[in-house]
Amino acid sequence: MTQPTGEAKSAMQRVLDVVEKVGNKVPHPVIIFLILIGLVIVLSHVLHLAGVRHIPEPKEPMIVVESKNAEPGYSYDAGTAVEYPIVAVDETKAKVEERRDPVVVRSLLTTEGLRFIYSSLVPNFMAFTAVGLMIVAMIGAGVAEESGLVNALIRKLVLVSPAWALSYFLAFGGILSSIAADAGYLVLIPLAGVAFVSVGRHPLAGLALGFAAVGGAFTVNMLIKPLDAVLVEFTNDAIALVDPTKTIGLASNLWFSIASVAVLAVLITWITERVIEPRLGAYTPAGGGEAAAEGGALSAAESRGLMWALLALVAVLVAFALLTLPAGAPLRNPDTGELIGNSPFMNGMIGLIMALFLATGAAYGFGAGKFASLTEVIKAIEKAVSAMGGTIFLFFILSQFVAYFTYTNIGTILALKLAGLLQAAGFPPLLLLIGFIVVVALIDFLITGAIAKWAIFAPIFVPLLMKLGVAPEATLAAYRIADSPVNVLTPLNAYFALVVTFAQKYDKNAGVGTIVSLMLPYVVWLFIVWTALFVAWQVVGLPWGL
Repeated sequence: MTQPTGEAKSAMQRVLDVVEKVGNKVPHPVIIFLILIGLVIVLSHVLHLAGVRHIPEPKEPMIVVESKNAEPGYSYDAGTAVEYPIVAVDETKAKVEERRDPVVVRSLLTTEGLRFIYSSLVPNFMAFTAVGLMIVAMIGAGVAEESGLVNALIRKLVLVSPAWALSYFLAFGGILSSIAADAGYLVLIPLAGVAFVSVGRHPLAGLALGFAAVGGAFTVNMLIKPLDAVLVEFTNDAIALVDPTKTIGLASNLWFSIASVAVLAVLITWITERVIEPRLGAYTPAGGGEAAAEGGALSAAESRGLMWALLALVAVLVAFALLTLPAGAPLRNPDTGELIGNSPFMNGMIGLIMALFLATGAAYGFGAGKFASLTEVIKAIEKAVSAMGGTIFLFFILSQFVAYFTYTNIGTILALKLAGLLQAAGFPPLLLLIGFIVVVALIDFLITGAIAKWAIFAPIFVPLLMKLGVAPEATLAAYRIADSPVNVLTPLNAYFALVVTFAQKYDKNAGVGTIVSLMLPYVVWLFIVWTALFVAWQVVGLPWGL
């Protein structure tokens, strides 16, 4: 990685350099997860023989997600869809149940465990939704990139945007991209790298900014998204344990989320420009020379291509408007008629993303003279998909690790033990909320799915804090903070390895340590500032949402 010269490094820069060097000495991610699989197998048997278990207290609730029967929106849980086989659920959604059955560590070396390893190889991979999302998104994004549309749009953005605003626009857009679930990981992060290099800035800083915005603030948005419907439903199930007459709505955290988006976009911009870019220094592409920034005005052919792309964009939007806006439209919820929240439109939004990129990319290609036939469009798709071979193989190994770890119940028992310790500490409500944020953040290193963790924690902490006078909306807001920042630091995030791949496009020596050292300042500052915002909101008594 390029380093600034002629200036003394700060203590923080030296620490991050050490983190990078140590991190880059670790083996290939595939080897790391193969080692972890071996450790989980051995550890599960040792803990099983030791009788490690969690015995719920009387009337302690347990809640679990069984993804194969879950609502469509569940599939957008950070790229994983795995079963947590602790309690039975109905055919459509998870429910809270009171029970005292112990949660035990399940060994992968017993007869049952070995059967699971052997028979679940393909199902584990097929249930790993990050693969499908990535391939579907790249069908459109590959055409947009190969046609030149992405480059033209970035150059246009640079031409019309003030230099000071580029970072903020990218951070703001990255946070809002969670409305399309995981599509932001696949589209906005690489676009941020391209945008930075196009104006002579370090592309790794752009990737870091995009990753921090997309993953570090994943649970908040200025709009209602599918994840909100699931989190709110689980919260209401937990509320019912204390007050069956009380519920919260989909917009119960809307005001706090809107404020969080505004604050975090500024914070991510500040960290990028004041911490990350000074550490990286000037970017020199492989082979020497100046950074390959394709600036300047667009040619007549490129301008014509953008006009064709605009017409294609309008056509796609009109088509989807007809499918969503009229009463009883096919992409509305067939039972409630809602469009935002739990609806076919929101749950399948990756299809809209693909259609937008595919249509506009192809239109630009034909308009600008990049494509002469549909065969060239198909070749662009094949090129984009074939380039993901290594990532798909990594996801295959990662899917096995996630499934094996989930099967053992080690993560679930650890989460419940930590929750019990926090509950028994006797902290006042505000300190308990802060402690809750810390515990969930620690568990996020092992269980990355927002839904999976809330399934464990909601029925424990929502009733507990309600009895202490804390509104369930506040507990849900605290969970949103706890679940997000670690997403950009844990290699168990399905897209962490993909970001490493993006970085290697600009620096062939980039590795896990490079990304960890880049993202660590974001994680620290996001937790500090976001938690401070939460504390101020709680102390002042501002409404959390509608």
